[in-house]
Amino acid sequence: MISRLLMSVSQNEIERTSERTKIGLAGAIKSGHIPHVAPLGYKRDNKKLVVDYSTKDIVVRIFDLYYNGYSYQKIRNLFNEEKVLGKDNWRDSTIQTILENEIYKGNFIHGKRTKHPTYYEDVVEPIISKEMWSDCQVQKKKNSRSYQRTLTYLYLQKLRCPKCNRILGGKATTKKNGNAYFYYYCNDCKIEFKEKVINDYFNQFISELVEYDSVVNQFFLPMIKQKFDEPKEQLEKEIKEQNNKLERIKRAYINGVFELKEYNEEKGIVENAITELENKLDTTDCTEELKFTPKDILLKRDIDFINKVKLDKEYQERTKTWKDYTRQEQAELIMKYVDDIELTLVGNEVVVTQINFRESICKPCQELYDKGYIDTTKPMILGNVLGSVRFSNYLPEEEIGEIIIRLRQYNDVHYTEATYYVDKQMFYFNFAEDNSAIVRVFPLEDYYKLDPDNKMETYRFGIIYINEEDKFQMKEIDTAFDYIPDETNTSVIYTKEPTPISVGVKPVKFCEENTQETN
Repeated sequence: MISRLLMSVSQNEIERTSERTKIGLAGAIKSGHIPHVAPLGYKRDNKKLVVDYSTKDIVVRIFDLYYNGYSYQKIRNLFNEEKVLGKDNWRDSTIQTILENEIYKGNFIHGKRTKHPTYYEDVVEPIISKEMWSDCQVQKKKNSRSYQRTLTYLYLQKLRCPKCNRILGGKATTKKNGNAYFYYYCNDCKIEFKEKVINDYFNQFISELVEYDSVVNQFFLPMIKQKFDEPKEQLEKEIKEQNNKLERIKRAYINGVFELKEYNEEKGIVENAITELENKLDTTDCTEELKFTPKDILLKRDIDFINKVKLDKEYQERTKTWKDYTRQEQAELIMKYVDDIELTLVGNEVVVTQINFRESICKPCQELYDKGYIDTTKPMILGNVLGSVRFSNYLPEEEIGEIIIRLRQYNDVHYTEATYYVDKQMFYFNFAEDNSAIVRVFPLEDYYKLDPDNKMETYRFGIIYINEEDKFQMKEIDTAFDYIPDETNTSVIYTKEPTPISVGVKPVKFCEENTQETN
């Protein structure tokens, strides 16, 4: 009996100790104490896992390359060729492990290989977004190697059979004149159609996608992101740590710990890291000086529209459109933004029903639109002529005033207001016939909140427009395409009173976002 009692007490103490250990471990993990070797892109700081700014960009690059269609093997070969981190022994498995590691989106799984793993969210600072991590897992399922082929298929892995829902294959025929014609097919259902079917649908909005990619994604967002992701103080601290590391390597070599070859290799790795960090610091200094804001995105798009009207020839020469892209560049853009394309059968004809864009792209774009910092194109009828107008969401009056003031530093833009009749879906305002052009239309109140059920009779909208006779302020044409007006300039006046547009009154039909029919 005593033996059994002692065994029971011992077992109870073991279980209590185990429980206390688990609780302590969970608390440690939640505070950033990850019980594993620091993966590439991270380092230990006071026992916590923190971002290592000297290697962070290598991880980001791996995810970006894979996201854009590179396979494990191609990334491995590229890194070995470039001797990234001074290594020429990168392996496929290393790339795969990095891409599958949830720590890079800030999460951690303890006991991953056990039957009951524990999942912890947001325990460390993420290196990549959760959307990017998820996109790469989807990409893995689709087998990215299929994107790297002799012939470039624009929509490979994006199309599913409208009958069996399997991913469609691609094939091409090359004529005697050298032109290649592309097709997509399903072997099981014997469905085959030309790539032109998708192109015709895609071309309806491809120009806006290209413009968004060039203006927003490639120019402003990286600047803004880097400003917050890589603060100057953190980079300076990292450079100091790398210099200290360099001194330790030198002392170790002097003390005989390293051979000359090993010393040169380690020294080269640290010096390259310092160079990279110093380049980032220079860029961050430039970014902080420029102080780009979301309003700059809207302003730049307004300026681009004015350039297109006033300097059409120069605008076309400087602007890369969809037709100017190589087929490989077109495929990369589609790969970057499109998740999949939904098809259906109408009789025997294949028809596109919907294009689904990646959440990692749609989310920031939608957030910018909701906050009024990016525009969309809406159909509009001027008299009997069907056209379109740039429409942006509500912004407070002081922000609108600031944008107009900054635009007037660039060009003599005009401002007016118009009444929108909700039941008739019409604007009524005077519109000049002397080659005037509407730059942008925007609501003067937040009607999505004020009138969610469309019960109000009228809305008030502001209109920014330009006239043919307006003087172009910029003397240097090149500057006109790179210029962003200074928000601190107070010499330009903006008045709230609308400037009337002369000449006859014409009714204008305006299509709201949820309007199903345009008359």
